[in-house]
Amino acid sequence: MSEFGAIISWQRGEDEAFVDQRYSRAHSWEFDGGVRVPASSSPHVVPLPYSVADNVDPEEAFVAALSSCHMLTFLWLAARAGYRVESYQDEAIGIMEADERGRQSVTRVRLRPLIVFGGERQPGMPELEQLHHQAHEECFIANSVRTIVTTEIRR
Repeated sequence: MSEFGAIISWQRGEDEAFVDQRYSRAHSWEFDGGVRVPASSSPHVVPLPYSVADNVDPEEAFVAALSSCHMLTFLWLAARAGYRVESYQDEAIGIMEADERGRQSVTRVRLRPLIVFGGERQPGMPELEQLHHQAHEECFIANSVRTIVTTEIRR
């Protein structure tokens, strides 16, 4: 068993009544290595100026976590299979909509990885599809959510 933590901090502004719903949603996430990330609600959820568009919102972080976990698992599998990956870039997109219970949810995440391989050994599309399928099956984050995650391989 492993444990993972983060410190989430928010402070009401002196000029904010709070009970009128007119308060900043800006806050921070701090991780064990000392990295501090400015966070906020999404402007799609809480309108400006009460959200901070430049900060990371939970929905973006959720999509990034799924993408990052998939990528790290894919890289491990590709190395194990003897493929040399030069670069990996994913333009992942999450869709928030009403789920089957009628609740707003990130129901789908589409991973769109563009991977450059080096060396003589190059995977074909069937091998890429298998590596991505296996990465999805073994990704800790994907195994932890109900969201439908699909991979759209870019070349």
